[in-house]
Amino acid sequence: MNEKFMSLNAEKQARILNAALEEFAKKGYKNASTNEIVRKAGISKGLLFHYFGNKKRLYLFLYDYANDVFTNEFFNRLDYGRADLFKRLKQMIELKIELSRKHPDLYEFMVCATLEDVGGIKSEIETKSRISIQDSMARAFGGLDTSGLKEGLDLRRVLEIITWVGQGFANRRLLEYKRDPAKRARFDMRAEAAEFDTYIAILKDAFYK
Repeated sequence: MNEKFMSLNAEKQARILNAALEEFAKKGYKNASTNEIVRKAGISKGLLFHYFGNKKRLYLFLYDYANDVFTNEFFNRLDYGRADLFKRLKQMIELKIELSRKHPDLYEFMVCATLEDVGGIKSEIETKSRISIQDSMARAFGGLDTSGLKEGLDLRRVLEIITWVGQGFANRRLLEYKRDPAKRARFDMRAEAAEFDTYIAILKDAFYK
């Protein structure tokens, strides 16, 4: 983490983070304006670059920050007592939906970051995302009871497919909320979980005996 920035008081950190997250999430990396960020944060542009050096470093710092927030909260709440593969999966997607609603700006930024197509940013975000997903998969699916899987299946491939389905479901919902903010206000956790159950049923048929 950035020691200069982290030494600031919490209120000032929050102003800078919120201003930058909002600007990047709305406009993307290329079109985001550091002038607008400092205006909303109430600081000088020189001070922003004193903390982060340049726009790219600020963006990558935000990605690491957002990823850390989600990862820490996710694993602090994950119940490893659910040893069945699909019960664990259901809990994971429920947690991701809850966290996306709790931290909408952070989550929107994370999704937008994964869709960036600016050269230097795209490659670094892809690398960070790949490492994060690999680490999270190993932690999230630890201690599973896999006795119900069909014989001959490659567990690693099964977990990859399951992860892709879960990520796609949550990301699709976020994009819907972005297009229609009023829909976010009508968020219904039970309805979301019930819809995802249909995907779990399909995966069970494909992978279980």
